[in-house]
Amino acid sequence: MAEFKMLFAGFGGQGVLFSGKVAAYAGLLDDMEVTWLPSYGPEMRGGTANCGVCISKYPIGSPLVTVPNVLVVLNGPSFDKFIDTVSPGGQVFIDSSMVDRVCSRDDIALFSLPATKMSVEENLEGIANMIMLGKMLKETAFSSIEVVEKSLVKCVPARKQDLLQHNIRAIKLGMQQ
Repeated sequence: MAEFKMLFAGFGGQGVLFSGKVAAYAGLLDDMEVTWLPSYGPEMRGGTANCGVCISKYPIGSPLVTVPNVLVVLNGPSFDKFIDTVSPGGQVFIDSSMVDRVCSRDDIALFSLPATKMSVEENLEGIANMIMLGKMLKETAFSSIEVVEKSLVKCVPARKQDLLQHNIRAIKLGMQQ
């Protein structure tokens, strides 16, 4: 795909903005044109959060992602809000631990996995977002695992370096699904 218009959506505290940041930074490392535009409600944790990421071989006209061709949803309200905005032929990644909706669209590819449940079972609690990013990486090939790992090194703050290997493990777990 020459251009990825990604939308990551969920509750604040689920790592939605961080997932988008890692994807965007991978695009930079791949020498692509990139935008990352976060949006969140007034509550930092528990409120709504989403971010749009554009990764393209060509100049990007707008950082707004109103019609994504890739949607990653980590909760039911985000599914309800964004599922109808996905372009025909797009790909949707759903954390089925948090989203109990059924999608009636047959013009998109749906990938569903219980990322939150998996994160608890694998002692990776709190990083279901990275499991979802791994699944999305596998299915879209927006970058390579090597570049995404380098992106993580740049995006994980110094005070959280102890979580770097857990994030990498979570991405690889998502890629196995």
